[in-house]
Amino acid sequence: MVGWWVAGILLQWCGENVFAQLRYSVPEEIQVGSPVGNVAKDLGLDISTLTGRRFRIVSGPNHALFHLNQNNGVLSIGNIVDREELCDGIKVCLINLKIVVESPLEIHYVGVEILDVNDHSPVFPESEQQLEIAEHTPPGTRFQIHAARDPDIGPQSVQLYKLNPNDLFDTEIRDSEEDKIPFLVLKRPLDREQKSEHHLVLMALDGGSPSKSGSLNLTITVLDANDNRPVFSRDIYTVSLDENSPIGTLVIQLNATDLDEGLNSEIEYTFGKTQKKKVQDTFELDSLTGEIRVKGKVDFEEIEIYRLDLQASDKGHPPWTAESRVVIKIKDLNDNQPEIEVTSLSKVVPEDSKPGTVISLISVMDKDSGLNGKVICKILDDVPFDLTPSIEENMYSLVTKGHLDRESVSHYDITITANDCGDPSLSIVKSLSIEVSDVNDNRPVFSQNPVELYLVENNYPGESIISVSAADIDVRQSDEDKIPFLVLKKSLDREQKNNHTLVVTAVDGGKPPKSGTLNVSIIVLDSNDNRPIFSQEIYQITLNENVSVGTSVIQLNATDSDEGTNSEIEYSLGKTMKKKVYDIFELDKSTGMITIKEVVDYEENDVCKLDIEASDKGTPPLTGECRVIIKIKDVNDNPPEIDVTSLSNIVSEDSKPGTVISLLSTMDRDSGVNGKIITRIISGVPFELKPSYKDNIYSVVTKGFLDREEASHYEIIIKATDCGEPPLSTVKKLSINISDVNDNSPQFDRNRSQFYLKENNAAGASIFSVSATDQDVNNNAAISFRVVRGATENDVTSFLSINSENGDISALKSFDFETLKTFQFQVVATDSGTPSLSSNVTVHVFILDQNDNAPIILYPLSSNGSAEGVEEIPRNVNAGHLVTKVRAYDADIGYNGWLLFSLQEVTDHSLFGLDRYTGQIRTLRSFTETDEAEHKLVILVKDNGNVSLSATATVIVKVVEPKEAFAASDVKSATNDEEDNNVTFYLMITLGSVSTLFLISIIVLIAMQCSKSTEYTSKYLQETNYDGTLCHSIQYRSGENMDYCCEYVNLLVYYVSEYDWKYLIDGIELLKGCSLFLCFMLQCDSVKMTCNVSHKRTRLNFNRDI
Repeated sequence: MVGWWVAGILLQWCGENVFAQLRYSVPEEIQVGSPVGNVAKDLGLDISTLTGRRFRIVSGPNHALFHLNQNNGVLSIGNIVDREELCDGIKVCLINLKIVVESPLEIHYVGVEILDVNDHSPVFPESEQQLEIAEHTPPGTRFQIHAARDPDIGPQSVQLYKLNPNDLFDTEIRDSEEDKIPFLVLKRPLDREQKSEHHLVLMALDGGSPSKSGSLNLTITVLDANDNRPVFSRDIYTVSLDENSPIGTLVIQLNATDLDEGLNSEIEYTFGKTQKKKVQDTFELDSLTGEIRVKGKVDFEEIEIYRLDLQASDKGHPPWTAESRVVIKIKDLNDNQPEIEVTSLSKVVPEDSKPGTVISLISVMDKDSGLNGKVICKILDDVPFDLTPSIEENMYSLVTKGHLDRESVSHYDITITANDCGDPSLSIVKSLSIEVSDVNDNRPVFSQNPVELYLVENNYPGESIISVSAADIDVRQSDEDKIPFLVLKKSLDREQKNNHTLVVTAVDGGKPPKSGTLNVSIIVLDSNDNRPIFSQEIYQITLNENVSVGTSVIQLNATDSDEGTNSEIEYSLGKTMKKKVYDIFELDKSTGMITIKEVVDYEENDVCKLDIEASDKGTPPLTGECRVIIKIKDVNDNPPEIDVTSLSNIVSEDSKPGTVISLLSTMDRDSGVNGKIITRIISGVPFELKPSYKDNIYSVVTKGFLDREEASHYEIIIKATDCGEPPLSTVKKLSINISDVNDNSPQFDRNRSQFYLKENNAAGASIFSVSATDQDVNNNAAISFRVVRGATENDVTSFLSINSENGDISALKSFDFETLKTFQFQVVATDSGTPSLSSNVTVHVFILDQNDNAPIILYPLSSNGSAEGVEEIPRNVNAGHLVTKVRAYDADIGYNGWLLFSLQEVTDHSLFGLDRYTGQIRTLRSFTETDEAEHKLVILVKDNGNVSLSATATVIVKVVEPKEAFAASDVKSATNDEEDNNVTFYLMITLGSVSTLFLISIIVLIAMQCSKSTEYTSKYLQETNYDGTLCHSIQYRSGENMDYCCEYVNLLVYYVSEYDWKYLIDGIELLKGCSLFLCFMLQCDSVKMTCNVSHKRTRLNFNRDI
């Protein structure tokens, strides 16, 4: 039910027609179909006649937004109502409807006020705003930011801007007629080199409850100033450069940086002004990139080290300059090759020369120095000569390294190389030609030694095999006319002996003679006379099932005693095996390797028999056979299976432990240990598995009590694992929902049991709401609210109405603070469960005072009741003469009842003055002859409420001659003596009583402080004012001469703003010396907002805590 109020004025006409005017209010965006009010009931119409009398809406600009039910007379929402669309910018959004009922004809006007709800967030014109601020901008500079707009009105529009925490910027808000304009205020100087860009987020918040917000991303770019000089990465750069580097070679690239930007950071490089000309002729500097390149010839022999002084300058005004030095060390290169000189040489050397015989003397040299000039000399060729170093450096002797053999080599070209130790190394080559002279030192040598003959086996005896010949490499020692032959004596068999060795001797004619021998090796060639033979006739192996395709099963090995192609074997599968064997196994015809071609499954075949053939490549080919028996070994290759035979997806939370929710079974297609299954629940849930009397049959039951409010859903994970090695497992998930039972009563929000309500509230309007929650769901959580009514008709609860669905509480009448300041009542929340549960809360309501009473003039007061009076004063009075005193009274309290006086109208401003606090009218100067005899003063009296109320009094001042004034005063004093005496007497009694109460209060507070700690705060003192603002405490602290035993005295005052403090001080200044303060003297400082209270022996200080 939507909260609504009705303000109706019924006007009864004399005729038959009745005109009624009703007004309702509903919040915008309310749900379609929500009731606005019962129009028929509020108009006093008979609901049973509405249909016959055609009760309907006939006009109105937005009547389609509403629906009028002819059955019960209820006006309800027909379409979604958007207040901003209907009444954008208008304070009061009122939709007027014309309702007609016939027989007799009646026309009624109904107004529906659309109340604003906080349904819009503040929105900035753009999501980002960029600002550019110079880095030397002084702190305190302000920059205007885009203002956010909120279509809502009043307090629900934009009220506040907040900036994310930072050290550099703050926000300032200026109020304009339409919105609040934010400014960005610089708190500290900016430094672009520390941070060139700042990112802030400005948030706009409205005054709704809860508050809505919008954000603006601010990007602040700090503009640069030339406040940094260039900086080289090093003070001194040291580099090495090869001599003879080509022109244009990059020596080094300097790098100077400047923290500024733009022209302030652009750097130009130059040589120092004292740089030598030779340096500038050899090197050049790129002023933009800082690259130093070779410009002329670099010669290590001329200059070994160059020192370059460099400068880097930025382009700011004025420019900043930095200096650095580059030290270039020239690296010497190996640019001269060694030289070889032969001082003596023996060109002919006997072949029987002993090792170490000197053949030649050689010297080497290199014009380079250091390592580049150090020479290493060696012989490149593999010759029987060696270089022996001499005592002197770079001197060598060429000597024989071993015995010489002219018959082997009669001439040598010796290549000698000399390498220096430079990088890269340079070298030179020198060749020497040596002849070796002959001596008789060789035996006869056969032309081929040894000799290999290849004969096919199974040949015939008497065949000529080979002819042989021998020669002597010595001069004139051979007889080349004799040629011997070898003849076969019997047939050869390669399988018995595949080779034969013979020795043939040749003797020369030397003195003494020398002989030589010839080794003849006869190799018997094969013919295909042997078939292949396997190492076994039957091979038996074991193979695991499910081995991967390509796995090797066995390597077969067949041998053939023949050789060559006759012994080359090719393997093949037999022709009479089962087709499945051909599908599973594959045989490599070359290697005899049997591999897996298809997955092997123990369950299909536990034994496979393979017939294998091995054939050689002879002509004709010969064949051997064998059999391979493969036994398949079962492995654990089938995971368990879980079958849920029944399942209750929904379980009531009040189920007892042991309740069965599911039946399941498990199985494994493997056998033995591989088929044995262990089943368990692996998730931490209040359920367990109970095995059945049959294997692998289980029940899932509740293990304990369930609570839907703690967990409304469970995922039960059941895992079945077999006992194989490695074990295999299967996981099954059961999804269980816990259904609700009504086991939780509604719970009120205890933080919302106290409410503050301003007096003069609108009757029928929603004043506040209570809320309660229920941990159950659906109907068990559907809460209805009701107010516990009092026993009497005048009980305050009879003026309250509560929406049973949402807890909105409406007041059926306005409350008056002066009549009722606080009340309390009970609200009961009941859920819709069976049976229903309920709880209650006591609501405390505090009525807040409003400024609803205007000041009342007590004096002057004429006989007809108007605030008018006449005062006569002598013309000869001096300045400061008291003319009269205006007295007034206000029934409100606090500031609403604090009165100020001001002159609204006066004939001569130089003659009269009005004290704004006391209402006393005094002369400002003496009268002159030219002054008028009668003056009219209009005094305005107004209170200090937020919207102040006022009254006016008129005083006619007549200036008379002194004699007339004395006569008039005698008459007035005679008539008013008795009245003034009575007033004075009562005023003295009142002031004396107040003073006594003040002294007693001070003494009681001091006594209380003596018995309590300085930190004590009474729990009976209220912490807030009736208007909801926090009370401020004034703290009294004793001085050095304090005779009391306590140190602090705390009082409550209701001053809440700087404006209020000003008036507090002004009021205290007026009260100095009054009997209210007795012997105390107050001295207040309006700047520091402190007051001193002085006494004869005691000084008390109190400060206002903000």
